Amino acid sequence: MSPSPVAIITHHDYPLSYYADTANPHAVRPALEGQKQVDVCIIGGGYTGLSAALHCAERGFSTALVESKRIGWGASGRNGGQAIPGWRHGARDMVDQFGVERAKALFGLAIEARDHLWDRIARHDIQCDAKRGHFLAAAKKADLDWLADEQECLESVMGYRYTSLLDRAGAAATVASERYHGGLIDKSGGHLHPLNLAIGLADAAEAAGAAVHETTRIQKFEQTRAGIVCESNRGRIIAKYVVVACDSYVEELDAGLAKRIMPVANYNIATEPLEEDLARSLIPGDVAVSDTRFVVNYFRLSPDRRLLFGGGEKYTPTPPDNTVDFVRRHMLKVFPQLAETEVDYAWGGPVSITTSRYPHVGRQGNIFFAHGYSGQGVILASFMGKLIAEAMAGTAERFDLVANLPTRAFPGGRLLRSPLYVAAMLWYALRDRL
Repeated sequence: MSPSPVAIITHHDYPLSYYADTANPHAVRPALEGQKQVDVCIIGGGYTGLSAALHCAERGFSTALVESKRIGWGASGRNGGQAIPGWRHGARDMVDQFGVERAKALFGLAIEARDHLWDRIARHDIQCDAKRGHFLAAAKKADLDWLADEQECLESVMGYRYTSLLDRAGAAATVASERYHGGLIDKSGGHLHPLNLAIGLADAAEAAGAAVHETTRIQKFEQTRAGIVCESNRGRIIAKYVVVACDSYVEELDAGLAKRIMPVANYNIATEPLEEDLARSLIPGDVAVSDTRFVVNYFRLSPDRRLLFGGGEKYTPTPPDNTVDFVRRHMLKVFPQLAETEVDYAWGGPVSITTSRYPHVGRQGNIFFAHGYSGQGVILASFMGKLIAEAMAGTAERFDLVANLPTRAFPGGRLLRSPLYVAAMLWYALRDRL
């Protein structure tokens, strides 16, 4: 039987989701108590913060990470689990925007980020069901021309030879759906269990010497002569450096940073376990799939043969009346053969985007920040901690390359930012239907 529409309830101290129900055994980290002095205080227990904690500790910085709820509580623990190489913009768009030299440098960082993710999973033996292969499906026939041009740019300019362009027959052999006209398959991308990745990164950070504190909310921080003082509901940390890694929840801590991102609510469902033949027929190569719609559909199979499907977005904070129905209708447009299939889980929450769809990364003195990955966070956020640790250690060229990406503030100020954005997104979403 399908559950009732998702409410804010917890399971093992996490909001209900398929990922929370299938998380690896993990420790509850202690809350901060009293005062602590460290080199680096990291605020936020998602991929950015966990990666920063791991890399800072490996470089010998005394490091403390604080998370207001649980590790991977936010988007890092409930996203679609798709590891998609590159940036939100394609290689051709980047060449047109930045020129060949800068575009190649940025693309090179994104590919290093991909390799970094797979390497860390292997090095720390993170059990997160990691598998290779990603398919970008053409939702419209005209999208094939763009994908062909993109592949040509990837090969001739970027020297990237992991992709293959598929026609309609190739798409049908990859995804059992009549909706796709072809697509681009990248054998170096993939998919994984996002919450288990976060748990594994936390374990690795602790093994490297970082202290990890849960249920500790940093309420404010300020620069003093003694260092940056971070006041929490449980105690305080005095640090030389601070990393703000709160993503969609950053407005609770820094309204200035919040101007550069917009939280967007996305929703996912997990079907009941499918019969083996049916599961294999839906996605024969067991790759992750996303499509070229502006409001993206993205889906993959779980190890226990469920279809995990994300579709539809809401640009207002009010959740759907029925999350199962909200996502299921998108699933059935792709896979009408699942009309009689039950849905066992439904969940959702905010992820952050920027006006340019490039992440907002930078520093203010000894305060570093990174957020707004716009759907590319599994790979990019896991890498950003490495760049932050490099910059702290005195080698900031690669960090600065990303920090100089264009990310304007959303127009309208705090009161009008969301209504103006909603109007724009609804217009773009309408184009998907044309």
